Amino acid sequence: MNKKGFTLIELLVVIAIIGLLSTLSVLALNSARARSRDAKRITDIKQIQTALEMYYNDAGVYPSTLGTPIATGSIATSGNIYMMKIPTAPTPVDGDCSGTNDYKYTYIGTSGTGGSYTLTYCLGANTGGVLSGVNTATPAGITSK
Repeated sequence: MNKKGFTLIELLVVIAIIGLLSTLSVLALNSARARSRDAKRITDIKQIQTALEMYYNDAGVYPSTLGTPIATGSIATSGNIYMMKIPTAPTPVDGDCSGTNDYKYTYIGTSGTGGSYTLTYCLGANTGGVLSGVNTATPAGITSK
């Protein structure tokens, strides 16, 4: 009698190959997601910097605060809204950023004297020339450690 079908060994080999391919796909997807979160962090910081510079051009000073936490604030003055809602850092936290995932704004100077600021943020991996870990952005640009 000639039966058509697959043997148990053939089925196990096919299942093992499918399992291996799906594992590799999930690993690649997780890596791409982490890179995407870091790219979003850099983009968010650049957008906040742009809004702060527009604020400075109109008001002659940087804002003394952006709200606590930063995501509850906006960047606006004299009826001009430069950023309606400040973005929040994407989650989950990547790399060595545990506990430091939020964007932090610090005004440097005395109120009403122009001053300066620092924006602190954390990247899980090197992204676009910016090193992983805690970094800062100032009016001079983004600096790595």
